[in-house]
Amino acid sequence: MSSFDLAYQQWRAGDDLLGRVEGAKRIAVDRVCEVLLAELRRRLGGTFTTDELVELYDRGTSWCLDMAVATAPGAPWAWDERIVADATFYRYVREAQDFAGGRRIELETDDA
Repeated sequence: MSSFDLAYQQWRAGDDLLGRVEGAKRIAVDRVCEVLLAELRRRLGGTFTTDELVELYDRGTSWCLDMAVATAPGAPWAWDERIVADATFYRYVREAQDFAGGRRIELETDDA
């Protein structure tokens, strides 16, 4: 199993957990995810690959916890990295230039 496949499974599981958060708790969790998504855009920009996203994820997500605490200091349920970090990476992977239809695609290169 590739590092992408493993990360993608974790991200998808986080998104599934996010889907189970309800009520007032969901407001704080969604706010944290919005902040993390903006940070991913800042770190990787508009054009990135799935490998770049996995590399960032593999370096650790403690920054996500720091941002979650700062964003929702009174909502410890919104600090769970398995939910907020993984769900955010799952949502951001859809914007990767080599991702479509729920899977990675081979990009054409100019090596002819």
